Amino acid sequence: MVAKISSGSSLYSALAYNHQKVNAGEAKVIFTNNMVETKDGNFSIGICTYSFEPYLLANKKTENPVIHISLNPDPKDKLNDEQFAQIAEEYMKKLGYGNQPFVVYKHEDIDRHHIHIVSVKVDETGKMIRDNFQHRLSMRICRDLEQKYGLVPANEKQKTEGYSLKPVDPQKGNIKQQIANVVRPVSRSWHFQSFNEYKALLSVYNVQVAEVKGKHKGQSYNGIVYAAINDKGEVYGTPIKSSKFGKQTGSDTIQKRIEKSKEAVRTRNLKESPKEVISKALASCKNRKDFEKQLSKNQISVLFRENELGRIYGATFIDHQQKFVFNGSRLGKDFSANVFQQKFSEEKHGSEQEKLPEFVPLQSTSIPDSTFENLSGLLAIDSRGENPDEEAFIRRMKRKKRRKRKL
Repeated sequence: MVAKISSGSSLYSALAYNHQKVNAGEAKVIFTNNMVETKDGNFSIGICTYSFEPYLLANKKTENPVIHISLNPDPKDKLNDEQFAQIAEEYMKKLGYGNQPFVVYKHEDIDRHHIHIVSVKVDETGKMIRDNFQHRLSMRICRDLEQKYGLVPANEKQKTEGYSLKPVDPQKGNIKQQIANVVRPVSRSWHFQSFNEYKALLSVYNVQVAEVKGKHKGQSYNGIVYAAINDKGEVYGTPIKSSKFGKQTGSDTIQKRIEKSKEAVRTRNLKESPKEVISKALASCKNRKDFEKQLSKNQISVLFRENELGRIYGATFIDHQQKFVFNGSRLGKDFSANVFQQKFSEEKHGSEQEKLPEFVPLQSTSIPDSTFENLSGLLAIDSRGENPDEEAFIRRMKRKKRRKRKL
């Protein structure tokens, strides 16, 4: 079983994602803990919000107080609703959320049934629940639950192939949803220390991102647009402004994520593991193709930046296991562009690079300036990258607070 944990600031976004599935008949609520009880047993977004509000109001300083967890058993595991509910309850208790309000949704929109859990990281007294080493603890809990319930153990291959982000495929249509399925989880849970690192990461999943700054009718705007890339590395379709995907993908939030990532790199020693892997691969590889293959086996991909003459002038590494992106220069002089250029410069020019079975990036391209100019007016309307539907919901909820509710 594989667990995915993400944190955010918008309770509505987490609830709306699941209730859209419920309304479409693709999901259902199978368990609740410390939630307001209703007469009909139904849990609408409003009821769920009412249950979580006292906890969120007790501490308004926590930046990302909402936690959204998905638990994904192996497709071979056949669990009924009661078993899913028991697993969710035990998982949350062991993770430290046993006394928190949380709601469990079972998703049935794909053959691999799985559950999503929404809760808050602030207790009723306003104290934040400690999340140090949370991902490590989560993995241990999953292994324990696998043993207890006889589930198929999740190995590294399953983690990578079964539940990783899927690159956008323009030929499949619904481009907006495909891009959303990439940028939303990336902006919530990945670590990148610059916008260029964020851009490099998204390119692996066939998404182009660019900043758009300027003035429109005397008003300054600072926005982000996203677009799909086709199999030729060209921008496909019309770029979409970040507000269409929610606040977490906008300029302000991405900048905050960058700062938070810098802190995570300092405190969690994220560099040490990939640094060791890269060093060993660089020392033992026969050529560039072999170097890339060795990294791929350790869930690390590399993007080399080259000029027109084929000279390497930069390298970006992506650690898919730790969800961490970093330029080679951040690791030290032993991983600079000159080192890679010297190492691989003796290879025969014109030799076709063998494509890796996974994590293969398409060539990144730039969205034409004319496209940005056409979007300038659109961005200026909502330069903060806010979700209009979400803001309207929040305003409605604030008005409801003034009225007494009887359930």
